[in-house]
Amino acid sequence: MTRRRVRFTFPEQLITEPVIYELGHRFQVVTNIRMADVDEHIGWVVLEIDGDDADIERSLAWAQSRGVRVDPVTGDVMEG
Repeated sequence: MTRRRVRFTFPEQLITEPVIYELGHRFQVVTNIRMADVDEHIGWVVLEIDGDDADIERSLAWAQSRGVRVDPVTGDVMEG
């Protein structure tokens, strides 16, 4: 089991789409939103993903193929 933290930045057309839910359902990974900020033009989340390393890689590639920008997160993330 691997845990990875990433930042998703959503383009305007994906803000209202259930991308994170679909990612967890499609790839059998557990998602936990650690921080987020969304408005009508752009949204981002710091997402913690738990699962098999290969499943996480496939899920991130799928998110990128949908138009989500995926950046690694290093260091501690404070809960709010």
